[in-house]
Amino acid sequence: MNTGVQASDWHRRIWRLAMPMIISNISVPLLGAVDTAVMGHLPDPAYLGAVAVGALIFSYVYWGFGFLRMSTTGMTAQAFGTRDETGVQVVLFRAGAIAMGLAAGIILLQLPIAWLSFVLLPASDQVEGLAHRYFEIRVWGAPAALGTFVILGWFLGQEDAKTPLVIQVVTNAINIALDLLFVMGLGWGVDGVAGATLIAEYAGFLLGGYLILRRLSGMENRLVPDRDLFSFGAFKSMAAINRDIFIRTFCLLSAFAIFTARGAQMGDVILAANAVLLNFLTFSSHALDAFAHAAEALVGGAKGRRDKEGFHAASMIALKWGFGIAAGATLVFFVAGPFIIDGLTGIAEVRSAAYSFMFWAAIMPIVSVWCFTLDGIFIGATRSADLRNGMIITLAGYLASLALLEPAFGNHGLWASIVVLMILRGITLGLRYPALLRSIDG
Repeated sequence: MNTGVQASDWHRRIWRLAMPMIISNISVPLLGAVDTAVMGHLPDPAYLGAVAVGALIFSYVYWGFGFLRMSTTGMTAQAFGTRDETGVQVVLFRAGAIAMGLAAGIILLQLPIAWLSFVLLPASDQVEGLAHRYFEIRVWGAPAALGTFVILGWFLGQEDAKTPLVIQVVTNAINIALDLLFVMGLGWGVDGVAGATLIAEYAGFLLGGYLILRRLSGMENRLVPDRDLFSFGAFKSMAAINRDIFIRTFCLLSAFAIFTARGAQMGDVILAANAVLLNFLTFSSHALDAFAHAAEALVGGAKGRRDKEGFHAASMIALKWGFGIAAGATLVFFVAGPFIIDGLTGIAEVRSAAYSFMFWAAIMPIVSVWCFTLDGIFIGATRSADLRNGMIITLAGYLASLALLEPAFGNHGLWASIVVLMILRGITLGLRYPALLRSIDG
């Protein structure tokens, strides 16, 4: 293997994966922005707060199972790096089985999940009532949402970013169109936002299933699923990786749930203002995640080939490009931030509050790029224990900063604690990178 030639080509390979993922990922927060905009222009801030709370619950419920995409990407990439078509298919079938089992559990346990969610996320009676309705509709999309995680991870692990782009853009375009129809056209309010998302989730899932069948038909060695493929022992390795990433994701989502809950305790206006400003983080994080996703696929393939030089080259170039994009995003947010806020809400008091805290949202890209890209590197290498341990340490540091800063500085302290969270995530993984690199057999 000529790793020197490959190393010189990493910029092109990073961008071949990152560019479609940037477009794909930005379509996700665009959807969130449309949700915010259609709710933010209704007369009562409770509608905006309800969608913020309801969407956060599904961030917990669905993205808590985001390990399905991450582990699928890493394990597929390592099989793909060694040209193991059978291994690539094994990952798909096993991850898909886990996804459907978890989705069934979510639907069966929806009542206790809803009860616990609203205990942990207290809000005004009006906001809670509307958010509960949002939950009751969206929960039926669990099979489509979790199944799509597996589909996206499987294609990305094969260094194919164009197919996930098609799936996500189509899904989100349908969602946005139905949002506008159901809310602005038919006046269905929160029900319309939830219903639009539910329909779009199933549309994307069905499209992904069709594209999987096309990909499988082109493989020379077709795997026929049997009982041994789904035996308990066969799931041990995947279950261990998924467990660690679940703990990591649970800790991260807990931090943001605490953020939203503390904001809700400061009143509906602060809750709504924070929801508006979180769109800044959501937009930038989805763009930066493109480089994390590219790193997942490329470092996973390099690990599968035991190519230490290629592994390090892909990691460093992903970090460099991520930093460049983050710096640009921060500059844009400082210049255009007030106009973005005005576009997301027409409520005067929410706008005023959002202006006051805009600084924190604007600097988020530059402080969080390191943790996003390092996440991708460790996921591609399936070093899930490092991700888990680093996030546990990070959460402890976040809670300590929250205890110190929020009482003294209110919502400014709340945002400062989120900045601490992102910095600690990067530091804990960065300190483990040398050991990770040494583990790659050259």
